[in-house]
Amino acid sequence: MKNTYIKLIAFIVSVQMGIVSCSDDFTNLDPLGSTSYENFWKTEQDAIEATNSMYEYMRAEEMFARGFFWYINASDDMVTGRLNATADNIKNFNVTGDEGYTSKMYKQGYKVIRRANDVILNVPQMNISQSTKNRLLGEAYFMRGFHYFWLAHTYGDNGVNGGIPIVTEKNMNDEAGSYERPQSVIENYEFVVEDLKKAADLLPLFTEMGEGDYGRAHKDAALAYIAKTYLYWAQYDSSKYADVVTYCDAVTNSGSGRALIDTDNPKKDFRLLHSHLNNWTSEYIWSVDSGVEGGSILPGVMLENKGWGLYNGWGYYTPTEDLYNEFEANDARREVTILKFGDEFQFFGETRKYQSENSLSGFQFNKYMYEYGMENPVGNSINSNGNAPTTLYNVPVMRYAEILLMKSEALIQQGGNGDTDLNRVRERAGLAPVTNATLENIKHERRVEFAGEFANRHYDLVRWGDAAEVYSKPLYGRIHTDRSNPDSDYTVEQVWQARNFDPSYMHVWPIPNEAIISSGIKQNTGW
Repeated sequence: MKNTYIKLIAFIVSVQMGIVSCSDDFTNLDPLGSTSYENFWKTEQDAIEATNSMYEYMRAEEMFARGFFWYINASDDMVTGRLNATADNIKNFNVTGDEGYTSKMYKQGYKVIRRANDVILNVPQMNISQSTKNRLLGEAYFMRGFHYFWLAHTYGDNGVNGGIPIVTEKNMNDEAGSYERPQSVIENYEFVVEDLKKAADLLPLFTEMGEGDYGRAHKDAALAYIAKTYLYWAQYDSSKYADVVTYCDAVTNSGSGRALIDTDNPKKDFRLLHSHLNNWTSEYIWSVDSGVEGGSILPGVMLENKGWGLYNGWGYYTPTEDLYNEFEANDARREVTILKFGDEFQFFGETRKYQSENSLSGFQFNKYMYEYGMENPVGNSINSNGNAPTTLYNVPVMRYAEILLMKSEALIQQGGNGDTDLNRVRERAGLAPVTNATLENIKHERRVEFAGEFANRHYDLVRWGDAAEVYSKPLYGRIHTDRSNPDSDYTVEQVWQARNFDPSYMHVWPIPNEAIISSGIKQNTGW
């Protein structure tokens, strides 16, 4: 069920508070002294609308649709899928900070942070019930921490660059240009954890929420991102692996009944997991609330270019032969995750065999295809506007499977045994358990479980120190003799050249130059 209330109010408040939208980038934080702004924070409805406005950018194309995914696309799991110079340069780490596809995440992230700061600053003094204050403040702390999490690891480090500017309710109206980068991204991670702990204390469990509030932040989401923040922090301080375990356990034991979708039917379980039928079930901790009228466009972005003449797919982010071969032969996840020539699938109510005259690799991600398989899907399970190709499926950002694999990784990194949690994920896929799992087992399992998702394969390779070696190898696809024939022969050919990844500076991405110029902060070294 899509949360039409949040979506409608987010749109209304973006219109009503246009002055906030124009000035909530940290690089443009002139004091908001207009009468309309000062008169806004009066009623409970004002507070609710302001809080709802924070969710607007979760659904934006430049955020959790294509924005951050351009960086995930740099991994070995996929190639761009279509000839596109800008996209190719990003994947090849030949970037300047001016690329349109990746120029907005930094700015939009700080817009959400500004909106959260407004809530945190104003709501405590308002004459509204304490229970409403707690919920709204919890959502604000979560959204601020969540967006800082994404910005921090994307653009900050513990080396020559440092972290990213920390803008709070206390300094958000300081003069533009007065903000500085912290000495280390660890300061950002400390701030994120602090925010998310406050959120976890204030927010309800998802199971305590009514359907009308689905899509809002909740306790498990805050606990989960504390765990993932500690996981990323642990690359600089291994003592943080213990905190990863603590907060993964906190999710499991929160009382909300978090569990894998597992009925001992691996192929069916993984197929239905990646569909709108499980949008709000026990495995999904944080997603992009989506529907036929809006949400993340990632499903359509990954769909066959022009959708075999039936729908406006965009044809980006196509799997590699390398990813396909990473799956074990009897892994039920492989066919659910990837379509290869000749595979049967449902599309617009009919059974088809996959073929593509467009795919540069000869593959397509299948995870996001369920809603396209329904009869008469346009306007019912998919957006009638092919230029905004959303579906009923809430695109996942954090699943419970990641909680299990983060805990397993953290235990292994501490010299302990991570078999139990790792094998729960493997058993759901119909695979035999492993004994005395190593970090290599974790690397494999994360890759195949989260292929094509925001779990972020590229950053996994960076934090493990594997990116330079992995990216030094070309990527391969299956080139078929007759691309219109699903049963045609193929040869395995190079579809992406080897890349020179320099870990001394490519471990972070360049901050958009617009932000550098307007804020006066330093650009990441090397870019």
